[in-house]
Amino acid sequence: MGFIPRRRYDGPIRAAIFDWAGTTVDFGCQAPITSLVEAFAAMGVEVPLATARLPMGMAKWDHIRALLDMPQVAAAWERAQGRAPVTADVGDLYERFLPLQIAAVQRHAVLIPGTVETMAALRARGIRIGTTTGFPRPVMQVVIPEAARQGYEPEVIVCAGETPSGRPGPAMALKALIELDLHPVQAAVKVGDTVVDVAEGLNAGMWTIGLAITGNEVGLTEAEWVALPVERQAELRRVAANRLRDAGAHEVVDGIADVPAAIERIEARIAVGDAP
Repeated sequence: MGFIPRRRYDGPIRAAIFDWAGTTVDFGCQAPITSLVEAFAAMGVEVPLATARLPMGMAKWDHIRALLDMPQVAAAWERAQGRAPVTADVGDLYERFLPLQIAAVQRHAVLIPGTVETMAALRARGIRIGTTTGFPRPVMQVVIPEAARQGYEPEVIVCAGETPSGRPGPAMALKALIELDLHPVQAAVKVGDTVVDVAEGLNAGMWTIGLAITGNEVGLTEAEWVALPVERQAELRRVAANRLRDAGAHEVVDGIADVPAAIERIEARIAVGDAP
């Protein structure tokens, strides 16, 4: 009989891998969704906002494919186009979508409150900052300088299409860690506003933090959120948080400003022997 050696990481969190839209920029994750709906509308297909948000977090080509795979969207496509959608339609929609997306991110590339302060707090604790995104590099070339102008400059940015597979697979998050030259994965946390973000982190073996209010799960602008009655805010928060917890998030908080405290709670779990 042999023995299998087992090791347990018992140190601090050393890296945080953040999503972009709905997590650090674009409160309510507006830019991707409006562009997707507009691209489908140009083909005569009406996609409800709630439906369009379901695959959010995937690379946008995959997002479009996932929408066309939905029976209700496929049926709407067939009514508008006179035939069922095929793979070539994904590429055609993506080509329509991309310029719309670039224009939309120019309008929505505003940092979510607390982003700059959170990054400063994490860096003061020696935590490295990486990112992954469902946006392709041409879209991020618009977002990156705008974020930098507002004070946010992560060390690593991994875009859709830069790994063999995208989210919810682990490749993008792992590439970010490799570029940071950081290991083990148990010393990293993935932070995002979608179920796909949570799945990405879990598949990579990382701790995960879901953001309930500022992103895709609620889907409101900051002004729309603030204008809601407290009771309605509480209901939306509860539903969004439950979705992220059901997806497996280790911590669920309102937004980016709450991440440092969530990381402290994760470190307390590590100290008593927990692992992601």
